[in-house]
Amino acid sequence: MSFCRSIEGRPWLTLSLKVAAAGIFLALSSCQSPQEYRQEADEVAYGIIREKQEEGLGEAEPFTIEEPAVTLRDRLLIEQNLPVSDPASLGTDALEPIEHWPEDDYLDPDRKNRPASAPALDAAGEPLSLSLNEALMVAARNSRDYQSQKETVFRAALGLDLEREEFRSQFSAPISAGVEGETADGETTATATESIGTGVTRQLQQGAILTGRIGLDLIQLLTQGGAQSLGIIADGSIEIPLLRGAGRWVVAEPLTQAERNALYAIYDFERFKRTFAVEVASRYLSVLQALDQVDNAGENYRRLITSSRRAQALANEGRLPEIQVDQALQDELRARNGWISAQQQYASGLDSFKILLGLPTDASVVLDRETLEKLAEIVKGVLPAYGREEWESQDLSQVPPADAPIDLEPPDPEDRGPLEMESEEAIILALANRLDLRVAEGRVFDAMRKVTVAADGFLPEFTLLAGGSFNEQRNLGSSSDDNGDVNFNRGSYNALLSIDLPIERTVERDLYRNRLIDLEGSVRDLQSLEDDIKFQIRNQLREMLESRESLRIQAQAVTLAERRVDSTSLLLQLGRAEIRDVLDAQDALLSAQNALTSALISYRVSELRLQSNLGLLEVDENGLWEEYRPETL
Repeated sequence: MSFCRSIEGRPWLTLSLKVAAAGIFLALSSCQSPQEYRQEADEVAYGIIREKQEEGLGEAEPFTIEEPAVTLRDRLLIEQNLPVSDPASLGTDALEPIEHWPEDDYLDPDRKNRPASAPALDAAGEPLSLSLNEALMVAARNSRDYQSQKETVFRAALGLDLEREEFRSQFSAPISAGVEGETADGETTATATESIGTGVTRQLQQGAILTGRIGLDLIQLLTQGGAQSLGIIADGSIEIPLLRGAGRWVVAEPLTQAERNALYAIYDFERFKRTFAVEVASRYLSVLQALDQVDNAGENYRRLITSSRRAQALANEGRLPEIQVDQALQDELRARNGWISAQQQYASGLDSFKILLGLPTDASVVLDRETLEKLAEIVKGVLPAYGREEWESQDLSQVPPADAPIDLEPPDPEDRGPLEMESEEAIILALANRLDLRVAEGRVFDAMRKVTVAADGFLPEFTLLAGGSFNEQRNLGSSSDDNGDVNFNRGSYNALLSIDLPIERTVERDLYRNRLIDLEGSVRDLQSLEDDIKFQIRNQLREMLESRESLRIQAQAVTLAERRVDSTSLLLQLGRAEIRDVLDAQDALLSAQNALTSALISYRVSELRLQSNLGLLEVDENGLWEEYRPETL
């Protein structure tokens, strides 16, 4: 027997089902799809982020947590035919929807408004070549840490929206339908009840809570003549705290904290962008340094092969002892081992760098070898004392005597780079521009506010409640009455003054003491950060001074080592030197070449880190930086 036939002859059930169906229809028609809810949440969060960017940074920049439709990682995995363990390795878009998945569009790789991935791949099968700027852009799009930081900002924006929701009007629209029946003395009485209404609640930031409700109810006897009557409901109330819990500074404290947390998230992300860009540049240059060491080790190995063959020839002529030939061969083998080790260290550093960028470890990627040459030109351009001539032709008469004093003070302005400023000047700049210091200062103010809120708990509770109700509800006994209407002359009113004296306040007492301890801790955190900033600045300036002096010294050392190699080789031919002199000279040349590259990179990275620690290195949404130069201000 079908369901429709089973309700025939039961008008009360039919009526209830109609009301229930109408309620379900209204509920479903007023609901949005999960996709629409997601898009609405995105719109709200991005709006808050723009608002906080303008408030904290003075301008808004593009921001999205949406990953590219096809990331560079995906393309490398596919085009270089790299192995994967699961479809998730290719991103969320590669997943298949599971049972009850709410929206297919979210897993669609053709989703609209997805940013493009950069840079473009080379020809199929060729390694991906990355310049430093391209590496910065790839990191901003593909780095998992970078994405997590953006999602932290987004979550803070959603948290703020939830707190704002507490002070918006909260609407409700309950609908109900039911039936009940009873049998007495052989007679069955069946009753159907339906009600529909709407209500609103509003929390004011000053502490008052307003509520209002209006609705209709219908009662109908489904037997005994089918009498029915319509009732109407209208009431409202207000609750006003007068002492404890009164005032915006107490009631809206969660909202205030959420507003500030969203701003802190913007500051933290900006700080992260700067430090992350410097980290990417530092690691990029470190990989190139390792590659330069491979070249130097290979060149040294070839030199030692030549030296050992020459030693063998001299030994065959009786002009060199056999023990010196063995020394040459031993150094040749050690150089080969060093060359192999340098290659492995380079490969390991490159793989680690790919992980930092968010690329597959086994992807074929090469870095721009010319970056070191360009870097040398940049550094020579900002170091006036060492930019007027090639380092390789430095005058060796500049080598200081053994008893020369060591001057740890910065040199005259004309002999140093533009960022090598006085430490006091640099510290003042850092204290004025460091965003993490702003957050620490804000945390102190937050802790002070929480102390005042905790102290509010000691006050007595003094609350005014008032309400009014104007209704004519219906029940079984009034089913035959006329329909009800709103009549203010027949309304009921009430008012209540509630007082709770502060007799027991143990919880509040302990909470207040903890809030004072939190304040002391936030002050110490601020002090610690301030001292750390001063240390970072002073230490960075010392590193720049050391790197600059190392540049000059190692440039001279390379020139001297090359001269030693040439002269000792000649003296060996003339029988006026031993093979050990040649081997030592070649070893010194290798060390000087590596040290020169290290000093060059160290100076450049110190420049970038100093700008980041000053809070003056600007990084845009693509991960590219704009450097600070004092002469431009």
